[in-house]
Amino acid sequence: MRNSLGGELPRALFNTSSLIAICLQENKFVGPIPPATAVVSPPVKHLHLGGNFLSGTIPASLGNLSSLLDLRLTRNRLHGRIPESIGYLPALSLLNLNLNNLSGPVPLSLFNMSSLRALAMGNNSLSGRLPSGIGYTLPRIQILILPSNRFDGPIPASLLHAHHMQWLYLGQNSLTGPVPFFGTLPNLEELQVSYNLLDAGDWGFVSSLSGCSRLTRLYLAGNSFRGELPSSIGNLSSSLEILWLRDNKISGPIPPELGNLKNLSTLYMDHNRFTGSIPAAIGNLKRLVVLSAARNRLSGTIPDAIGDLVQLTDLKLDANNLSGRIPASIGRCTQLQILNLARNALDGGIPRSILEISSLSLELDLSYNRLAGGIPDEIGNLINLNKLSVSNNMLSGSIPSALGQCVLLEYLKMQNNLFTGSVPQSFAGLVGIRELDVSRNNLSGKIPGFLTSLNYLNYLNLSFNDFDGAVPEGGVFGNASAVSIEGNGRLCAAVPTRGVTLCSARGQSRHYSLVLAAKIVTPVVVTIMLLCLAAIFWRKRMQAAKPHPQQSDGEMKNVTYEEILKATDAFSPANLISSGSYGKVYKGTMKLHKGPVAIKIFNLGIHGAHGSFLAECEALRNARHRNIVKVITVCSSVDPAGADFKAIVFPYMLNGNLDMWLNQKTHQNSQRKTLSLSQRISVSLDVANAVDYLHNQCASPLIHCDLKPSNVLLDLDMVAYVGDFGLARFQRDTPTAHEGSSASFAGLKGSIGYIPPEYGMSE
Repeated sequence: MRNSLGGELPRALFNTSSLIAICLQENKFVGPIPPATAVVSPPVKHLHLGGNFLSGTIPASLGNLSSLLDLRLTRNRLHGRIPESIGYLPALSLLNLNLNNLSGPVPLSLFNMSSLRALAMGNNSLSGRLPSGIGYTLPRIQILILPSNRFDGPIPASLLHAHHMQWLYLGQNSLTGPVPFFGTLPNLEELQVSYNLLDAGDWGFVSSLSGCSRLTRLYLAGNSFRGELPSSIGNLSSSLEILWLRDNKISGPIPPELGNLKNLSTLYMDHNRFTGSIPAAIGNLKRLVVLSAARNRLSGTIPDAIGDLVQLTDLKLDANNLSGRIPASIGRCTQLQILNLARNALDGGIPRSILEISSLSLELDLSYNRLAGGIPDEIGNLINLNKLSVSNNMLSGSIPSALGQCVLLEYLKMQNNLFTGSVPQSFAGLVGIRELDVSRNNLSGKIPGFLTSLNYLNYLNLSFNDFDGAVPEGGVFGNASAVSIEGNGRLCAAVPTRGVTLCSARGQSRHYSLVLAAKIVTPVVVTIMLLCLAAIFWRKRMQAAKPHPQQSDGEMKNVTYEEILKATDAFSPANLISSGSYGKVYKGTMKLHKGPVAIKIFNLGIHGAHGSFLAECEALRNARHRNIVKVITVCSSVDPAGADFKAIVFPYMLNGNLDMWLNQKTHQNSQRKTLSLSQRISVSLDVANAVDYLHNQCASPLIHCDLKPSNVLLDLDMVAYVGDFGLARFQRDTPTAHEGSSASFAGLKGSIGYIPPEYGMSE
């Protein structure tokens, strides 16, 4: 036993008159089990051959071992049918045939062994129905293990009379009908009926289980259970440690009575249809190690009481409709290894307390929410983390250099946010990184050369940012299918790369276009066009030479309500630029931006203002173009009165908006302004480029819905930027579009005089 003996078993194995026990388990024996053909029945009482590589069928001659008490053939490669003769062993009390390739129906003789106390035939391919009288014909049975087979039909009601039953495992079969009322089994410790085709009826079986005072494990997952979970679930044994309800169709609220099960360590409720809020009584389960309520329809906020579950290692609440802020109390769960809150409607910032849980090692997933602000530097505390995803939020600021301290990271997903600045040099320390996605942000600068030295990197997505310069060569960049860099208009490559021009072709292309134009255009048109092109070319050169209006040389700071208050001089009327349907725009100055900024404050007391904030963030997160207004950062906080506060910070446009230049009568207090012909052409081209990008080049085609002169902003060089995306709508639903923002995309929108007639007709 537990050696490395090998070869075939000797054919004379059972030709003995004195051996009582043959224990050869956990070795490397191969070949068939030799037949027991001795003239005189051997006195063998214990035959243990499990954990080998034995093959062939079970010899029917084993039925000749009339003194056998326990037969263990588990974990071999035996196949074929179970011989009927095994069922005639008069003294057999334990039969273990688990984990083989046995098939066919089970001989009735096995279910008529009155001496049998333990029968284990799980993980085979046995079929047929369980005998209706099994509870009577196995009167001494204590352990019945039959999972992962092909049994069908109902669970025999006679099992309710197997009063010695301790472990009953019937999972992973095709059993049908209701679950019997097993409350008549006072010694029952473990009940497993998961992954069958059972129905819950009126859930009376749960109430009956309150009579099983020794019950420690209850597996009800993967059936056809419907309806509401009864409050009687809280009356189950106080010894219950494991409860599986996952993969059913259970609806209604989670009963707060679950909080009565004080010894519960594992609770799986995921993949159901639970609604309502998570009851605070969950916090009573102080011994809980695993809590999964993912993929339900839960709503409301995450209760602070979750922080009382200090022994939690796994917390999964993803794919629900949870809202509000992530409670800082989760930081008290200092043994967490997995935290998944993805695909909800959570807002606010990422609590620093969560980033101080150094035990987080397997996963931190906060993706597909509405989180705003920057990533705190405390992220560097997660030195054991393997997977981090904060994608598809409204996070802003620079990517913290502290992320480079998470040296065990293999998967880093940060796409679809508002991050600015460059890829931190500290990422060179992520030597084990396999997948890195920072696409669809506002990142800029050169693509770091150290990415070519990350030997395990097999997926890199830098697309739809503002990177410039030459694409590095070697490393992951040598595999075109592993890298995505499209949507970075200022990149060039030394070799042909999809979506990127060749570095050597740029000057040649410009020269060829000028020569061709000179040959085919008449002298008069040439003169006019050259003047216009010269003005536009000069403007583009000046724009390219300036720093990106959304970037800063230092680290981007998280914007608080207090900073907004200070920047606007306490919302001074002297700083008020304009008022709109959903709020006001103030001029201000902030440390995170070199020049003045425009701060759009949303009046959340107005119906639709919150949706307008979400719509504008959603649109600007997905749209990045030189003629679309850039977001410096957003503020999602609360004011001193505790009310929600939302604001978006943009670069201040020194030349105001186009309406101020075109309609002097409506802006009598402003200085007299006129546009030259070349300026009018340049502004028109800028707006046309922006609209063309939104409609035809944006990953998710976007309709502005309120394009008018007052929403076209002009910077110091008279470069035009399309702004105010509060009414914008995507042409079709996309995975990145939040359901919460869809309300602000519905119906006819825009300003009178500027709504396209065909848009109204298409609704």
